[in-house]
Amino acid sequence: MKTRYSFWSLARNALTGHRNWQPAWRQHALKPRYDMVIVGAGGHGLATAYYLASRFGMKRIAVLERGWLGGGNVARNTVTIRSNYLRDESIPFFVRSVKMYEGLSRELNFNLMHSRRTMIDVVQTYPKLRDLTRRMKIMDMYGSHYDRISVAEVRKRIPALTGGQPGSRLPVLAGMVHREAAVNRHDAVAWAYARAADALGVEIHQNTEVTGLTVDKGTGICGVATSRGPVSADSVALAVSGHTFQLARSAGLKLPLQTFNLTAFVSEPVKPIVDVVVNCPDLGVYFSQTAKGELVIGGMPDAGLSYRRDIKQHVFENTVSGLLELFPTFRRLKMLRQWAGHLDITPDGSPIIDRTRIPGLYVTAGWWGGYKAIPAGGLCFAKLIATGEPHTLGAPFSLSRFDSFNYIMETGTTTVV
Repeated sequence: MKTRYSFWSLARNALTGHRNWQPAWRQHALKPRYDMVIVGAGGHGLATAYYLASRFGMKRIAVLERGWLGGGNVARNTVTIRSNYLRDESIPFFVRSVKMYEGLSRELNFNLMHSRRTMIDVVQTYPKLRDLTRRMKIMDMYGSHYDRISVAEVRKRIPALTGGQPGSRLPVLAGMVHREAAVNRHDAVAWAYARAADALGVEIHQNTEVTGLTVDKGTGICGVATSRGPVSADSVALAVSGHTFQLARSAGLKLPLQTFNLTAFVSEPVKPIVDVVVNCPDLGVYFSQTAKGELVIGGMPDAGLSYRRDIKQHVFENTVSGLLELFPTFRRLKMLRQWAGHLDITPDGSPIIDRTRIPGLYVTAGWWGGYKAIPAGGLCFAKLIATGEPHTLGAPFSLSRFDSFNYIMETGTTTVV
């Protein structure tokens, strides 16, 4: 039984110098067989394990992670949570995910430091303004708010925005406000799901790299090969972000995915200067400020396919030059650190939540900015695995759409498209 985190448990453990806290999750010996193996202890893998155990009562689940828990893409993002998408299939899904995030701290008994910030898109071209106005009207049908504001209101809400004046290369024309947008702590999300899943009997195995899938041509998936030996399972779920294509290929399965590198970087901490998420789609840059004062800044992905996890100099320079065009006072800031994550992208920019043609093998992939989708993505994936039937929100994101070219072309996949 897990200790319930509360003011009283904090006070009680303070009397013993905080030496008697239970581990957030346990260490287990790796068993030779499980009913379900989930590959990847990131946000989607851990959320899937939690919902399989909590909502569908599944037992004997193992989550295998080649590194440390929460050390992959779930820790390599800019933690923006939003639902300002374009397509009828995407908006309800992300509206649900944003709503689930708002109650996640209470459900998982873990402080995610969730903060509804709102996001303001600074619009500088008329084609982009038309595109976002179209998005606003479609979002309104699904209860997701996206409102146009004047230039004066944009500058009032973002006082540091001193560039983009009339007569400049790209003057500010308007702003679009997405009220539901939020941020939280990415490591807390991973730890919270891991702790809650562990309490329900899920085994989490770190430093256990899955090197391939084992398949029987007659019956389907048999299990996985790992750095610690073979593990058999009735079902296997892949939640490994940019490495989905490689693992699936070990089972003779080719998925419609390509991997790109997306980088971000953080400035030194400064006093509070912005309390919203700022997105500048025409310049390809977005940022927010953390509680510690750091500016978390992101830009466009690498132009070509890549598995690298560092920043290319020209990508960094393009992002910074765009940022300084609108926020010239930021030129005095020093960069504190940078990181990169792997994006496995489908031809239409929308995700995959589906079973594969190999019986017992499931995949969740194609998440461009998948952090915001963790709760709903995990729930939809869990329902599919547990019942064999897709969740209504996840049903459109099937593999079969690529056979019939029934694409979900989503221009809202990233804040800079």
